[in-house]
Amino acid sequence: MSGPSSVYVTLSGLPLLIEFKWPFHSSTAGADFWVLHADVKLGNSEGLHAPVAVNLSATVREVLPSMEPKDVEGPVINALRKEVDRRQLEFVKSGKLVPVQFSSRYYDFKRNKWVFGKASDEAIATLITRKVFWHSRVSGGNVWVGDPAEALYVESTVPHILKIARGLAESGLMTLEGEWASANASLMAQAERFEAEFKAAFGELDKKHAFEDGVRNR
Repeated sequence: MSGPSSVYVTLSGLPLLIEFKWPFHSSTAGADFWVLHADVKLGNSEGLHAPVAVNLSATVREVLPSMEPKDVEGPVINALRKEVDRRQLEFVKSGKLVPVQFSSRYYDFKRNKWVFGKASDEAIATLITRKVFWHSRVSGGNVWVGDPAEALYVESTVPHILKIARGLAESGLMTLEGEWASANASLMAQAERFEAEFKAAFGELDKKHAFEDGVRNR
């Protein structure tokens, strides 16, 4: 599904590049969970990242067809995005491994589906424009807007995501061919806006962790 150059944007506007060290492995602590190491890199920054250990609970393991990337990568990507949205991850230049609970918080057992929060069409359009902009800026090349992980993140469907993307293409912001988009000059000309959104979102996240560090050091 994804590779080290895939850019996933949070709803707050932060571009992430996520590298996984597959596969999940049993916890050495003897607890009933599995662990996957990953490095969440903050795009548009000078080496800021958050090394994480994704802890898969036994409860969630029961609803997964397997722990292979094809079955679990999308939900894990979105769990990490939501942790950034919730300001739970701190981006630093070094940093120790941080545990992230991949638990039933993100799974609705009544409806038998992953739930990361439903977004409005307006929010989805904003997410798509940010994804295409930041992918073009950080990685370059065409952008896969039909990625099922994106639809899962906003509780939508791939056809609906593509419908919104076609509307953005018709407005001239991007060119869409099938499920792949490329940024047009009019989108890249909005760099100042995207940079401002990035600084605001990162500023809020940084402020939270600076406060928590201050409390711990009292």
